Amino acid sequence: MRPLRLWIHTRRHPSAILLLVQLLGMLLYPFIEQEPAGHGAFNVFGVAVLVLTIRMVRRTPGETWISATLAVPIVVLLALQTFFDLRGTLLPWSSALEALFYFYAAGSLIAYMMGDRQATTDELFAAGATFTLLAWAFTHLYMMVQELHPGTFAAAVNASAPRSWSELNYLSFALLSSTGIGDVIPLTVHARALCSIEMLVGVMYLAAVVARLIGFTTQGRVHRRRPGAPREEWEKD
Repeated sequence: MRPLRLWIHTRRHPSAILLLVQLLGMLLYPFIEQEPAGHGAFNVFGVAVLVLTIRMVRRTPGETWISATLAVPIVVLLALQTFFDLRGTLLPWSSALEALFYFYAAGSLIAYMMGDRQATTDELFAAGATFTLLAWAFTHLYMMVQELHPGTFAAAVNASAPRSWSELNYLSFALLSSTGIGDVIPLTVHARALCSIEMLVGVMYLAAVVARLIGFTTQGRVHRRRPGAPREEWEKD
């Protein structure tokens, strides 16, 4: 019965599953990124996130084929980096495609959340998943810029060393949430331009999307969907 319940919960709240997997990756990757096989393990995890994200896009106004088309070359590039040690050559390309993939997925989720004047439980989870997708997208942009222009980012520890994915992800979350910049700072004008855009995106997302959902929630308009039921038949919590 437990697997059946888990399957029903996954179908009812796929946004929650995507959010939890992303948060799990953020917590686990610092333990493995310095290990010899760490990059390969993270690539495998990245493919799993791609699959879950495509599944999530299927439930939004976004086109699944666009997500799948972007995901195929990403998987190929990640496989080449893992098995043929081509990280230095292919990382900028895979990072650029991953950023585009996550931006498209985030846009699809925003369209899903803004599609009506109701706030469902899954849409509340989608708000968190979208925030994480945006943060990951900018993280991959920063990875791309760092590979193309070494020395783009500095930090208090090992200032001249390339910043790890975890460090750039921390920077991305700090900027997107407008809570500061931390000890990782952009040094070039191109990196600072991207950071400025991320701060703007974060402010607009919180003001336009999250505030809208909170407004519907405080008005008692949060709805719960029965599996397979059309939107107009959703139950109010």
